[in-house]
Amino acid sequence: MKYSSKNNFPGKNSKKNKKNSNSDFYSKNKNSSKKNNKILINSFKKSTNNLNETQKNNINSSSLRKRKPIPKYGSEFSNKDSAIYEEPANKRNLDDWIWGKHSVFEALINKRDINRIWCTSEIFSSEKFFILLKDFKSKGVLIEEVSWNRLSQLTFGASHQGIALQLACSKTISLENLIDFSKKDSANPIIIALDGITDPHNLGAIIRSAEAFNCNGIVIPQRRSAGLTGTVAKVAAGALEHLPVSRVVNLNRAIDELKKNGFLVVGLSENGQLSLSKFNEKTPMVLIVGAEDKGISLLTQKKCDFLLRIPLKGKTSSLNASVATAISIFHLTCK
Repeated sequence: MKYSSKNNFPGKNSKKNKKNSNSDFYSKNKNSSKKNNKILINSFKKSTNNLNETQKNNINSSSLRKRKPIPKYGSEFSNKDSAIYEEPANKRNLDDWIWGKHSVFEALINKRDINRIWCTSEIFSSEKFFILLKDFKSKGVLIEEVSWNRLSQLTFGASHQGIALQLACSKTISLENLIDFSKKDSANPIIIALDGITDPHNLGAIIRSAEAFNCNGIVIPQRRSAGLTGTVAKVAAGALEHLPVSRVVNLNRAIDELKKNGFLVVGLSENGQLSLSKFNEKTPMVLIVGAEDKGISLLTQKKCDFLLRIPLKGKTSSLNASVATAISIFHLTCK
């Protein structure tokens, strides 16, 4: 809000008036200010005495704060020690693991269902383990040669003696047996081949859908794939007990073998030229499903007889791998 000059600026005498008014004000309050100063000095002395006591209390309280708190139950773990103490919670993930030379050797010679093996190069090339490990590798079991320190990390510092393995929750069969069984069960069998499905939840859901729609088997590669772990079995909800799974060393060679046995190879791709709704072939078939982010590899795409796409009507550009597989199996088995 603006004020006019007539009301606020009285002219040349304004400075004098200010001086006079100020001098009158200071003269009237001179005596009162002395009294106030005395009161302030006395109150300051009292406050300093009080401050000295509070400072002492603050010093005592700060010293108490700096003291280390007494741990519960009489334990004296530091932060590092507490992390070590909580480590066994992580070991629950190792329930399906076996380590140590003698334990692993017994598991191998008794033909236990194995998902993966880790060992040092010395163990792999030793006379005791070399032939056994080669045999399991040829059957699709993933074997990794790792350093001693890496194996210690994987087993949380256990006495592994250079070798450890993870058990599988289900048996796998050879590709030849899978082809024979599938042709005996159905005139037009459908086998699902997975390329790069590393998420165990996706693998379990695909197995569940494949068994529900009466597919004849699953083919998974040795590398770049989730194994038949406990998580897969849990997500599959019992379907893994009724659906044969073949784990192959090389997926592309397995596709060639399936083609030789009369299977039509069909791949799911968002760039497929043919819509799934327009595909009506009735023949022994292999449906290849790739990972969500990368899809089917280029080399595998070249081996496909058809690349199919699922026609989507909404704004969502892609589907989860297990959902896309379920939709495709439903269409292929219901026509």
